[in-house]
Amino acid sequence: MVKVIISGGGTGGHIFPAIAIANAIKAKVSDAEILFVGAQGRMEMEKVPAAGYPIKGLWISGLQRRLTWKNMTFPFKVIASLIKASNIISSFKPDIVIGVGGYASGPILRIAVRNKIPTLIQEQNSYPGITNKMLGMRVNRICVAYEGMDKFFPAKKILLTGNPVRRDILSSADKKEESIAHFGLKPDKKTILVIGGSLGAGKVNESILKCIHENLTGEGVQVIWQTGKFYFDRITEDTTITNNPDVHVLPFIESMALAFAAADIVISRAGAIAISELCIVGKPVILIPSPNVAEDHQTKNAQALERKKAAIMLKDKDAVNQLFPTLSRLIKDESLQVSMHQNIIKLAIPDAADKIADEVIKLIKRNSS
Repeated sequence: MVKVIISGGGTGGHIFPAIAIANAIKAKVSDAEILFVGAQGRMEMEKVPAAGYPIKGLWISGLQRRLTWKNMTFPFKVIASLIKASNIISSFKPDIVIGVGGYASGPILRIAVRNKIPTLIQEQNSYPGITNKMLGMRVNRICVAYEGMDKFFPAKKILLTGNPVRRDILSSADKKEESIAHFGLKPDKKTILVIGGSLGAGKVNESILKCIHENLTGEGVQVIWQTGKFYFDRITEDTTITNNPDVHVLPFIESMALAFAAADIVISRAGAIAISELCIVGKPVILIPSPNVAEDHQTKNAQALERKKAAIMLKDKDAVNQLFPTLSRLIKDESLQVSMHQNIIKLAIPDAADKIADEVIKLIKRNSS
């Protein structure tokens, strides 16, 4: 039996790849025993069990960027997490420990390295987080989604695998008719999909609201709009939205595969996993990176696509005024839509989870031989 610990979380951008890796390992090694380690109180403590895997929580969080009393507890959290991580490894006896980023991956990977257990980290972004940068010199393998990561990690440890994505995204291209029926769309109109993350994004919502007020649907398009649960009520109070039959507003889209299948153009934040999914579905995309993330990594993710003419990037502060003219030009420019599709689809790595699972198995075999 192979025993694997997968650690990390905090956001869907860490959790969904972790679950995809676990699923790929189970597909290759049917008797693999997989244990997740997350941070207490974070979303992984709910999402991982829902996916069918056990999880243990560490009392850990990040340092606040501003002076706050919460920082006073940080050293105690680190010590407590290292002790619990040591106990988890001693009792579970993993053959390998995988870190996907997030607070919890630090303590468990440190203990694994100290105990000479094989270790692998999966870095989703073009600019790595603090935890993965600190661990890069110590782990055995680093699976990345972008070229040029030897600026941050030892080149000999890097393997370009791409980011694992949800299974249903891989088959979204075959679901066009189903998606039109599901969302109640008009098949003769182009569809704009707006996604700002599961909780929503204030500036993205403000920008698309202004577009609709400026008669976006008069361009012969319809809109699927995921507002996020915090913004839904406020937006649906606007009768310009609720009375427009070409605007379909949802707090959360349960089937993103169907949403991608319906879309002709996507407006999105620039999280690493969102970008990986966008590369696979190959739709023209306008990216509005969030400025409120560590190391401004969403801007770096978006720039990596923009340099390859695979996406259009608008700065968050410019989006309200620039989104409508930018989107209007893109809607009318069929040749630009085609070239963006061709350029972004070249960046897709649909078998990322399998590649990472193969590397996990290699590391275990190498260690046991």
